[in-house]
Amino acid sequence: MLTDYQLLVDLHLPAERQGPGGDRETIRAMELAGLDRSRSLNIADIGCGTGASSLLLAKELDAKITSVDFLPEFLEELRSRADRLEVSDRISTLECSMDSLPFSDGEFDVIWSEGAVYNMGFEAGVSYWRRFLKPGGKLAVSEITWLTSERPSEIQSYWEGEYPEIDVPSSKMVALECNGYSPEGFFVLPSYCWLDNYYRPMEARFAPFLDSHDSDQARSIVEAEKFEIDLYERYHKYYSYGFYVASKL
Repeated sequence: MLTDYQLLVDLHLPAERQGPGGDRETIRAMELAGLDRSRSLNIADIGCGTGASSLLLAKELDAKITSVDFLPEFLEELRSRADRLEVSDRISTLECSMDSLPFSDGEFDVIWSEGAVYNMGFEAGVSYWRRFLKPGGKLAVSEITWLTSERPSEIQSYWEGEYPEIDVPSSKMVALECNGYSPEGFFVLPSYCWLDNYYRPMEARFAPFLDSHDSDQARSIVEAEKFEIDLYERYHKYYSYGFYVASKL
């Protein structure tokens, strides 16, 4: 019998993205960070999944990218996609936990992380990763964020149970400032980053996933995903991912 971990990998492996996001939003964050082809960059993409961000960074920038994830299946898929897009010479993969990185101090011009820092917690992640940035290096991180000061109890209870560090943007900015960064930009991911780019493609995979895995475990995973989608459709005006761009002081 497959574990929940193996089932989740199987459900999410075919996806272009393992969380809300979009190419336009990745490019917008690049622009806010002042990243372009004017100089060569050394970038770490932490919690890269199957590589949506890594592949776009490799395409848009003159960069060497180290793509980090603890799931070997995701990294294997990333390497296949990089080969197909002919950017494999710019991307190296590293199977590693984001809270135990083997990098040298000041190694990177940019640390990138879309929808993954919650695995450590925002403040713990940005604090730990800072050492690996050069002085003046850029941090670009997307993070689940409340969009209002108050919200219905159902959605507040759900997300505080899933991720107690969820907070409003101003609190995230304070966390950056208190951990040696200067905030430089912020924007909110629009609803299509959730619905068109993440949830709808996932819904299309539910039937084949359940055909392949006829088990109570698999059905429970799908029901949990359906519940999260329903919450977003009802309460999306209260939360989203915020994209935070900052520089190391």
